[in-house]
Amino acid sequence: MGGESMTHTAPRSGGPSTGPVGSRTGQRLSGLAVALGLVLFLGGFAWGAVVYRPYTVPTSSMTPTIDAGDRILAQRVDGGEVRRGDVVVFKDATWANAPMVKRVVAIGGDTVSCCQDGKLEVNGKEIDETYLPQGTPAEMSNFPTVTVPKGRLFLLGDERGNSVDSTAHLTDAASGTVARSAVDARVDSVVWPMKGMLERPTGFEPLGALSSPGPLRTITLLVIAGAVLVLGGGAYGPVAKRTGAARARRESGEPAGVG
Repeated sequence: MGGESMTHTAPRSGGPSTGPVGSRTGQRLSGLAVALGLVLFLGGFAWGAVVYRPYTVPTSSMTPTIDAGDRILAQRVDGGEVRRGDVVVFKDATWANAPMVKRVVAIGGDTVSCCQDGKLEVNGKEIDETYLPQGTPAEMSNFPTVTVPKGRLFLLGDERGNSVDSTAHLTDAASGTVARSAVDARVDSVVWPMKGMLERPTGFEPLGALSSPGPLRTITLLVIAGAVLVLGGGAYGPVAKRTGAARARRESGEPAGVG
């Protein structure tokens, strides 16, 4: 009696996979990267919103540091933190009923005058104002020595010939000075067009320490790192799927064995 010999072969796994793509470790690391990236990305934006305020500068009185129409980020600070050389946003009713942007050149107790050898003098020292338009004098006309009262600031625009600043208010009761409490923020960066962080006004260093830059660079790094982690973690699934599909195609080209 003849009998048929039947050979059973194990089914090959070449069909579409319905399970998770990639190894379990890869999936966990991918999920962790996305979660951490979201924390960094959203946390960076939240931190920036708390620390900084955006402004648009309507005039050219701070050219070339800040041009008309430039978008700036200013760090919220207490007026007591302001130092010489800082570019600040302030509001003083005797100047204008709107925020203004000027540079602090003298603080309470300082004496300021102009001009000796074409340069501003603070406490008897000539100030090298590298931020001024090249080749222009520190002032278009001289002004007498002003002693800044305690708790107040003397402010000038970087475009001295086109700036309504402390020199335009010398006949006021406070000799053109502004109270520290009028300061809302300190300008850290011009973000549009992207000019970057303001240069440190090193000409004021002989008179005392300068302000430190705000945390804008750290915030930017957090946002960028978060975006990279989110994109990298999210890309793991598609990459693992393509890799698995390529491996499956290579394996399906091998001859099936029989026993």
